[in-house]
Amino acid sequence: MYNFLMNKIIEIQLGEALIKRGWSIAFAESCTGGLIGHRMTNVPGSSEYYLGSVTAYANNAKVTLLNVSPYTIEQFGAVSEETVLEMATGIRSVLVTDIGVSVSGIAGPGGGSAEKPVGLVWIGMATSEVSSAQKFIFSGERAAVKEQAANEAMQMALIAAQ
Repeated sequence: MYNFLMNKIIEIQLGEALIKRGWSIAFAESCTGGLIGHRMTNVPGSSEYYLGSVTAYANNAKVTLLNVSPYTIEQFGAVSEETVLEMATGIRSVLVTDIGVSVSGIAGPGGGSAEKPVGLVWIGMATSEVSSAQKFIFSGERAAVKEQAANEAMQMALIAAQ
């Protein structure tokens, strides 16, 4: 169920890295629907570094809660590099954190297209020094796509925090 790396689940590793650096983190979740926040808060003491998440599932929520430009969503779609970069910057700004991470994708079983298939997930990350995004195509049913997206989002954050 959990991604094991060096015999510790990713959310514990991430917490340890954030504590070591004295950093805080927040997540902007769309297709993961709060799964990352749930997993982060399963770790005792996570309030020391985890400030919260915004589950911005609808486009309007991305605009109003995370300051994503309506133009960005109109031009590139909710599942795009441009949108997750704005989501990551937005959550970092709204919750005043060192790292902001965002996830937007098509978990399925419907909603996919030739250009944006089911399993497509974009993950964005923003710090004071860098913003980046990565594209993934995950396989499996809805729950598996969400779990893989959550794992990759935390892995990206871990790399940034180390």
